[in-house]
Amino acid sequence: MDIFSTNRIMLNDLAGIDFGHQVKCVYNPLIYAAEPARQYLKKYSEPPREIVLVGMNPGPWGMAQTGVPFGEVNIVRDWMGITGYVGKPETEHPKRPVTGFDCTRSEVSGKRLWGWARDQYGSAEIFFNRFFVANYCPLIFFDEAGRNITPDKLPVHCKKELFDVCNGALERTVRYMSPSHVIGIGAFAHSRCVESLSNLDVQTGRINHPSPANPAANRGWTDLIEGELSDMGIEL
Repeated sequence: MDIFSTNRIMLNDLAGIDFGHQVKCVYNPLIYAAEPARQYLKKYSEPPREIVLVGMNPGPWGMAQTGVPFGEVNIVRDWMGITGYVGKPETEHPKRPVTGFDCTRSEVSGKRLWGWARDQYGSAEIFFNRFFVANYCPLIFFDEAGRNITPDKLPVHCKKELFDVCNGALERTVRYMSPSHVIGIGAFAHSRCVESLSNLDVQTGRINHPSPANPAANRGWTDLIEGELSDMGIEL
């Protein structure tokens, strides 16, 4: 099953989940930013890939704007060569506007991740010969005040439904990519990889998340994760 089919199944299954009163807005960039999201997959998801990096879910100034995981606008447009029409989520929070490739905010996590890939490998094509980057969950959740609710903080009643859908999608993606390593970016993504992929012959690992909320990342994320990758036997 290819990755486009995997996404179609996932989107259909996600549509039936009620996330409760705590969640006031749910953004699904795979729908309203479908054009650049499809470009990303078409250009960079051809298997096999040696290493799959897995993030948690979209950031408000990254994938929420571009449809690309960790998708900081400038890097997606200028380094990956991806652009395209971006519409609006079904319900948009006024504090979390979606302006697509006109967004002037920078997603720090995406700038660090993709900036490292660019500096290490030069061209996007060379990086993606070895790597693929995906998010465990394609949805972003906001409360009434516009605060981001990460998937692990969702109410218990809907979290299991969400995780069941995303576990299946991640497993299908990894089967399609046939990597030797699947690496969670941060503790949450790593835990989901371990659970989702327990039946597959693949090594799972973890690197530090590039978020500015992670003090270790602010002390030098590139050196930190290159050491972590080396400890897993991954030579860059």
